[in-house]
Amino acid sequence: MGTVALIMLFPILFTVANSFMSEEEIKYNYKLIGEMVEVESGGSDGFINLKLIPDWISFKQFAAVLVQTPVFLQMYWNSIFIVVPIIVGQVLVASLAAYAFAKLRFKGRDGMFLIYLMTMLMPFQVTLVPNYIIVEKLGMMNTSSSLILPGIFSAFGVFMLRQFMLHIPTSYIEAAKIDGAGHFRIFYSIIVPLIGPGIAALVVLLFVDNWNMIEQPLIFLEDAFKQPLSLYLSRINEEARGVAFAASVLYMTPMVFLYLYAESYFVEGVQLSGIKG
Repeated sequence: MGTVALIMLFPILFTVANSFMSEEEIKYNYKLIGEMVEVESGGSDGFINLKLIPDWISFKQFAAVLVQTPVFLQMYWNSIFIVVPIIVGQVLVASLAAYAFAKLRFKGRDGMFLIYLMTMLMPFQVTLVPNYIIVEKLGMMNTSSSLILPGIFSAFGVFMLRQFMLHIPTSYIEAAKIDGAGHFRIFYSIIVPLIGPGIAALVVLLFVDNWNMIEQPLIFLEDAFKQPLSLYLSRINEEARGVAFAASVLYMTPMVFLYLYAESYFVEGVQLSGIKG
């Protein structure tokens, strides 16, 4: 497991190490497209000299991204303004819908939930055309709403939180009803505190998924200055290839810190939500 973990961590360590190298050192050490590595003897061996320790630590790459590339910060904020409303909205909508599917009894509940799951199993390419037509008819093309609203009403959060709520004893809800509590009081005072790990796991998964979205903004956002950072990273190395490493480190930093902060809740939430009730 340790060996597998090191293999999985190597691309991250490789990116972080290269972010502290100068542009000249990166060009010298690594063979790029159409180039060969020049060795001291004057020849070329055709191999890439992978290095995890830079010869000289340089912060020029980060300065170039944060100071000399204002479009990077703009698209960074674009990503935040898109992802945060999606997370907040989906957690609110999914938790209420999951409570209905898990604890309320009404006619057609299981059949409706099955249809709900079918939308989750469909790939993005299948729903692309109807989504595009709806967004265009509503006049939301080239706006952040074209990404936020479909993200809020995703079926994944409902499925995950429902599985988590199935393990909450029904006796808790019955005792609250005897004391005169309504559904909203039960949801707020009993359900939400008990599904804290599930919500934390959902937040982490939603952040990673929406922070890395590519197809949706590429189709619905025509204005490049409104697009998120995930699209800009593919173009940032056209000007300076070494700067791409620093930009990648800044890009993945929020995901790493969020996971480290909610690691224990994330593991518990995923485990419990995967148990069949």
